[in-house]
Amino acid sequence: MTSATPLLPEITSDQIKQLTSSQCLAQPLPAPILSACFKQSPEDFQVDELLEVGLSGEGEHLWLLIKKTAMNTSFVADQLAKWAKIPSRDVGYSGLKDRHAVTTQWFSLRLPKGKLPDISFDEFAKAHLTADTESIEVRQQTWHSKKLNRGTHKANRFVIRLTDIELNPKVAAAPATVDETLTLISKEGVPNYFGEQRFGRQGNNIVSALEWFEQGTINGRPPHPKKSRDAQSLLLSSARSAIFNQIVSARVQLGGWNTAIDGDVFNLDGSGSVFCVEQIDQEIHQRLASGDIHPTAPLWGIKNDKVSEAAKALEDKVVSQDAVLQRLAQGLEKKQLKTMRRATRLAVSDFSWSWTTEQADKPSLVLQFTLPTGTFATSVLSALVTHLK
Repeated sequence: MTSATPLLPEITSDQIKQLTSSQCLAQPLPAPILSACFKQSPEDFQVDELLEVGLSGEGEHLWLLIKKTAMNTSFVADQLAKWAKIPSRDVGYSGLKDRHAVTTQWFSLRLPKGKLPDISFDEFAKAHLTADTESIEVRQQTWHSKKLNRGTHKANRFVIRLTDIELNPKVAAAPATVDETLTLISKEGVPNYFGEQRFGRQGNNIVSALEWFEQGTINGRPPHPKKSRDAQSLLLSSARSAIFNQIVSARVQLGGWNTAIDGDVFNLDGSGSVFCVEQIDQEIHQRLASGDIHPTAPLWGIKNDKVSEAAKALEDKVVSQDAVLQRLAQGLEKKQLKTMRRATRLAVSDFSWSWTTEQADKPSLVLQFTLPTGTFATSVLSALVTHLK
């Protein structure tokens, strides 16, 4: 898609919902749970960052492993900067964690003189709590020679509790039927969709992306070249995510989200490496079945030249048949982003689950699993539950 087309009419809320709601994305099998409550309390959603870095115990960067409840990453980073009286740029972290959760993650602080404040961070932070649900605790601290940079950790461990579960009578007559789906997910994974949170409240990031692409403004104002970099990056990511999700959804409907299509580009599991093959042979099929490699779909941009044949035709068809996707694709191309590839399948590692019977008629389900960074726990939940409340 390189030819320019006239500006299309304004989009509707229904069009945005169709592109951003997880309920509108195809799933390989009907969800066995019709509805369930999710995140009724922070303890219902627990995330532990899995960081594999050998910390030296020496250097000018203080690394802290912090467990926090009902606090997002940015807030804690700001509090750390105030506590240590250092610029925000000298506080490092690997990934952003949800506020409505209990999360454990590493932070680093550059302290060239190696001197800590007189008051502990636990005491300082507790004095700034704004709600009874909030809590914070330093679990571990050590010195290291380098700052903690974004994307350093490779995986997250989740513990998720679903309550008030109502089974889908058309699919699951009893929790044992849900177990069958969970077993299948543990073996085959789920479609690697971006979660709804990527698109903002009511999909507003997509509307803002179109405004920026077509009018040069964000929320009615020209973006500042430096101060709005994070906002621009988010909008680019949201636009790419919407296109990616729709292409994956189309592959799910065709039964090709975890199998090969002619012209596919493949991803080596656990890496960012992608490759093409001249012919899809038995070895490729075997590697796909074992989870060693995965098919990919595009994070849209220019130079989408690796994909070919039926796979390329499918990707182009999905975009060309949706007016909003056309506009997003054209905007991304004008920004000169180079196409990247992302696996269409999300492998779920170390997956286990257990049922509790706090309510005899509506049992609770606790899920535990590990996912690589950049993927979404809600992708697992969407394959299991039709409506999350």
